Amino acid sequence: MNGLSGLRRPVPLKKGVALLPSLFTVANMLAGYYAIVAATHRDFDLAVTMVVIAGVLDTLDGRIARMTNTTSEFGKELDSLSDFLSFGVAPALILYHWGLGEIGRWGWLLAFLLPVAGALRLARFNVQSKSQDKRFFVGLPIPAAAAAAVLPLYYLQDGQDSLPLWLKRATVAYVVILACLMVSRIRYHSFKGLDVRERRPPVIVFVLAALFVLVLVNHRAVLLGMAEIYAASGPLGWGWDRLSGRKAAPPSAGEGGADGGS
Repeated sequence: MNGLSGLRRPVPLKKGVALLPSLFTVANMLAGYYAIVAATHRDFDLAVTMVVIAGVLDTLDGRIARMTNTTSEFGKELDSLSDFLSFGVAPALILYHWGLGEIGRWGWLLAFLLPVAGALRLARFNVQSKSQDKRFFVGLPIPAAAAAAVLPLYYLQDGQDSLPLWLKRATVAYVVILACLMVSRIRYHSFKGLDVRERRPPVIVFVLAALFVLVLVNHRAVLLGMAEIYAASGPLGWGWDRLSGRKAAPPSAGEGGADGGS
């Protein structure tokens, strides 16, 4: 009997569950890498879609880590490295192959501000992981900046010859603005306090259902609109606080979706 009892030891499921967030993080990294490969072949539709998929995976890894109580410092660091590739390097190279490389040195040099600002954004989070208010981010989160940078390419295909030079230059200015928003001290809502298990008023449920339907009907336009509205919400909120004389609460350093429980 003693021998049989030794064979019936429980399987250490905790170790397997602990790997789940990191697997999603590596999948996020793979999506970012594939986005770069697609951009080199001038398949910008696929490249942008892979950045979107990377954003979904980045959200899931953090959620799973918190739900399974498997957050760790290792996961947080791995998540930051993955985010740097998928939302820093990948968008810059996608824009470079799309057309910024055609306007001279300033095009690709200013596109480099995306990964630089993203790295600074992530580093600031890592050294300020104990945030004071998890309801807000400090600066535009790097996944949101990446989405705002590349989603317009859904409507600006084949940009080498057919698109005018002024539009490419305007894209450079747009990239610089996104980079500045990432390293700024402007607050953005994190939506971390949103608990899907809580009961919601019927109006909110209806709005979420309508948004889901819109995504199914025209996901490109809806995702682009959401990215642009979110990117603009920070400066607009900052301006409103200044005009209304309201004093902003102490900012949070949190970065969304990290495996390390951020």
